[in-house]
Amino acid sequence: MNVEVTPLPGIGVRKDFPLRGSRRRVGVIDHRDGTIDLIVSKPDNPDVTDQISLSPREAALLANLLGAPQLVAQLEEEHRDLDGVTTKQMTVRSGSVYDGRLLGETQMRTRTKTSIVAVMRAGHAFASPAPDFVFTAGDVLVVVGTADGLAAAARVLTDG
Repeated sequence: MNVEVTPLPGIGVRKDFPLRGSRRRVGVIDHRDGTIDLIVSKPDNPDVTDQISLSPREAALLANLLGAPQLVAQLEEEHRDLDGVTTKQMTVRSGSVYDGRLLGETQMRTRTKTSIVAVMRAGHAFASPAPDFVFTAGDVLVVVGTADGLAAAARVLTDG
């Protein structure tokens, strides 16, 4: 699928693509001031028919919502033949004891026998984060382990 990139002088950049099986295009306008607009248009007409403005934080959250499930699905497919291995996404919530703290402080692998294989933040995947990786509220963790280990990992992130 091709993404069409169109510079918008004085505004930013428009990036959009046609939806399969639909008579619409969907994309974003990435403004120079850091805001992002979700846009919908018709394939044969570049005029925007619908638009939703997002703050940088809202755009990052939406990117995490869209990116993490894709990464989890890919890992699940790769681990499909490994009995007992599961992949799950978990969020560092606002107010979490780990917001602003190091991954190593969780002692996740030692306490739960799970591995945090990636962290999604603002639409970017940080693969294999090191123990000195600092969590922030809204991070989506991609965690691999057994069902029991994943339940324990969720408790660690919630209760400390």
